[in-house]
Amino acid sequence: MYSKFIVAALLISTTAAAQQELPKDWHVKDLKESGIYGISLDKAYSFIKSKKLKSKTVIVGVIDSGIDTLHEDLKPILWTNPKEIPGNGIDDDKNGYIDDIHGWNFIGGKDGRNVKENSLEVTRVYHAGKSKFEGKEESNFTGADLTEFKIWKKAEKKTLGEEEGGVDIVGLRKLKTNINRGDSILQIALAKEIYTGKDLEGYTPKTDAEKKAKATIYGLMKGNDQLDATNNSFLGEVNDYVAGEERKEEAKTTPPVDNRKEIVQDDETNFNDRNYGNNDLMASTPFHGTHCSGIIAAVRNNNIGMDGIADNVRIMMVRAVPDGDEHDKDIALAIRYAVDNGAQVLSMSFGKDFSPQKQWVDEAFKYAESKGVLLVHAAGNDHKNVDSEDNFPSALFLDGKTRPNNVLTVGASGDLKNGGLTASFSNYGKAEVDVFAPGVQIYSTIPGGNTYGKASGTSMACPVTAGIAALLLEYYPTLSARQIKSIIEKSAQQPTDKVNKPGTDEKVNLSDLSRTGGLVNAYEAIKLASTIKGERKIKKEVLPKPKLVNSKKG
Repeated sequence: MYSKFIVAALLISTTAAAQQELPKDWHVKDLKESGIYGISLDKAYSFIKSKKLKSKTVIVGVIDSGIDTLHEDLKPILWTNPKEIPGNGIDDDKNGYIDDIHGWNFIGGKDGRNVKENSLEVTRVYHAGKSKFEGKEESNFTGADLTEFKIWKKAEKKTLGEEEGGVDIVGLRKLKTNINRGDSILQIALAKEIYTGKDLEGYTPKTDAEKKAKATIYGLMKGNDQLDATNNSFLGEVNDYVAGEERKEEAKTTPPVDNRKEIVQDDETNFNDRNYGNNDLMASTPFHGTHCSGIIAAVRNNNIGMDGIADNVRIMMVRAVPDGDEHDKDIALAIRYAVDNGAQVLSMSFGKDFSPQKQWVDEAFKYAESKGVLLVHAAGNDHKNVDSEDNFPSALFLDGKTRPNNVLTVGASGDLKNGGLTASFSNYGKAEVDVFAPGVQIYSTIPGGNTYGKASGTSMACPVTAGIAALLLEYYPTLSARQIKSIIEKSAQQPTDKVNKPGTDEKVNLSDLSRTGGLVNAYEAIKLASTIKGERKIKKEVLPKPKLVNSKKG
């Protein structure tokens, strides 16, 4: 779910304790050298240099909301389909997708339209089964119908708001009204349509209306450490989040509008109906995928903006995540598309509470496992225990017993100076979350005008981990997906201090919140990788590194 994994995390942070300013690239720092709980990336590159290692290009598939294909720090590292001729309207490689030059958009129509907003899976499940199950008891059903009934009852409870901790929809609507009115006032006062939080920081209001507008918008941006963001970007995300919550409220009585069906026009019940979508990767929701892609692989050492973690990667964007909940069919096909087109690592920053076609996603996980592809998945931002509460896609298969060996589930960590070693919003689970990685105030690429900004979420922790995985594969290309997963887990650093259980003030060990009890570390991972004999057979083809662009640092 797109909004949940970005804006919800941002809004949660407004209630957190006061945070100190950290370097923009805090997440790559080394604890011993800087006192900051980063991933020790410079030490990893020093190790690579000392060993005189040469890299092999790694393709990383990013299953997400879209990407700014024109961004100066991303354009040079986009994957390009070598078997497809751009713009000729022909499926040259006969893979079923016409002009899939840099990836594919599974939530687009053949007429060029794209899905932006979509409903939540819980409301789709609730309304789809309402006529069959409403007013019935568990004793009325057996077999598959009983399983379906139990799932529907969960959906009913969640949709009708019978769970604790519901969102204050009235308060959110007031917030939406205030920020949009305030934005109009500030655009006039500042004499510019687009401004940043830092512009507001230095601005002295002249009227009471301007004072109120600044207090509202600047306060929200500062509280979320978003002063580098533009009003369009930040307030757009807040508006999208509020709109999503309004759709939840409406769904209590009204079946959701099926935006996807009207635009995509496939048979969603038929998994073999798979040649749908278009090649528009930017669409109208590129923020999330652009930010995640930059974390993984924004061109390094070009004196522009920021550096990605891995230095020889090609990003393959597979758009399958709308503003709302993704559909299982789209995710399953996105995984298969990326695998079939050469991706070795997939970054998957999305999730939801219900998965009615989980069997399709399970089969896609198994397919990726059979092809040696590592899947890195964000644990989610509901500060809940995913050992006992549903969170999909899940590495645990439908049988409740088996799981693949190629899936890493990642929680979000921070630093003592920016809120604590565990992010207050992060999901956790001693059985279902493997590691924690930096996911608070991560600075990366954002769409429009070659800009950069911060975002928080397990959505950021996921590409941090995917970037480390890609780095290991670049320099030790014979390592298998199973081995990469094991290396990242075994090299994760265990903090000596207790940490906050997300969403509470309770102090626990990080091992109580994840399988490894560790924070990912690129340096320790690359050192461990150097000692392991790889299992993977590699191809000889090596793509050139992206050319550096001479430009001033952004």
